[in-house]
Amino acid sequence: MIRDRILVVALLVPLFSLRGDFAFAQTADSPLAGRFGPEIGKSERAGSPGSDGENDIRPDFRSLSQRLGPPQALKSDRLGAPEAEDAESEAISARFVGPENEGDADGSGVAASRGPVLVAPTDDPALALLDDRIDATKRAYSAYQRGFYLTAMDLAVPRAQLGDPAAQTLIAELFAEGFGVARSMDDAAFWYEQAAKGGDAAAQFKLAIMLLEGKHVPLDAERSRTLMKQAADSGNPFAQFNHAQSLLAQHPGDVGLKRALPYFEKAAAQGVPDAQYALARSYMNALGIPEEKRAQARSWMRKAAQGGYDTAQLDLAIWLIDGVGGEKDYERGFRWMQTAALRGNVAAQNRLSVLYIHAIGTRPDPIEAAKWYILSKRAGYTDPELEDFYLGLTAEEQKAALDRANRFARR
Repeated sequence: MIRDRILVVALLVPLFSLRGDFAFAQTADSPLAGRFGPEIGKSERAGSPGSDGENDIRPDFRSLSQRLGPPQALKSDRLGAPEAEDAESEAISARFVGPENEGDADGSGVAASRGPVLVAPTDDPALALLDDRIDATKRAYSAYQRGFYLTAMDLAVPRAQLGDPAAQTLIAELFAEGFGVARSMDDAAFWYEQAAKGGDAAAQFKLAIMLLEGKHVPLDAERSRTLMKQAADSGNPFAQFNHAQSLLAQHPGDVGLKRALPYFEKAAAQGVPDAQYALARSYMNALGIPEEKRAQARSWMRKAAQGGYDTAQLDLAIWLIDGVGGEKDYERGFRWMQTAALRGNVAAQNRLSVLYIHAIGTRPDPIEAAKWYILSKRAGYTDPELEDFYLGLTAEEQKAALDRANRFARR
């Protein structure tokens, strides 16, 4: 959709984010039990190992990363020769892919969709821009999509002055990005304000973020929450996710989760990976969740992983290996762990080393295990057990592992 592209910047502004601090039980026979060191049952973003969270959901701030396409197959039978594996790893990392395009639990084979989440005035990027018989706002969005930013501005301004919220949002975005005009966040804030008053959900969301940060507009957390809820209730998926996080922050515990869950569900259904992840963790860990929803937890975790959310990829790997939310599948668990590691998730890099050591879902490979340990250690993830493993390698094996780690770091 045209307006999706306009609002992709919404993914880059600071938002509430769900930390994966739910712990799940590990049985004594779990392949991961006691092998990953501290915090095995918990998700950690890259660079923040050792989360000490309890069984709760705690919001914090970070930026949503741009989402990448669904992962593809990584065959475990190609992991034999070290050099071949390095080449394969580099190719996979370049594509940011992972295991197979898994379908939903119903066996449909349809991968999780990142389909349109915002509705533009037109879906046609090839409208005749000079045809006055076509709505000017539609032509403005069409011009924007084709990179004709000055034309988009010229077409949008008269409509914006007449009070068209969609045209006002487009002008705000042009100023915010500096497309065709000098970048001016003050002008962007003015037009977001006008569009938000007119009921445009996208503008309400963007203005809510600005009010929350206090940048280019006075800091106003209360109005930010009001606008975020209005945008969420109007169907904006990013606002739905943020409003859910806000509800959790305002009402810790079961009350907040009960209020937030419907918004997580709506945002997840519209393809927001963070919301899909939050929903999966809530369905699996929260009390009072109906069994039919709890049974959907792994499916939502898979969708979040396929959407490129590396923490979901890490958690999905653990769930597959430990049999959380479904049957155990060591090979697919290994491949999802490898995908998260390739994307730079430090906890996944640490745990991938363990999978190589114990041949869980793959062939044993001490050099590859040492490589991933080195990378995670460089990022600040300490692990005494893996340090002992590394020191037990021969000098030649340590050198080979260092060479591989350095090649990976230079990608």
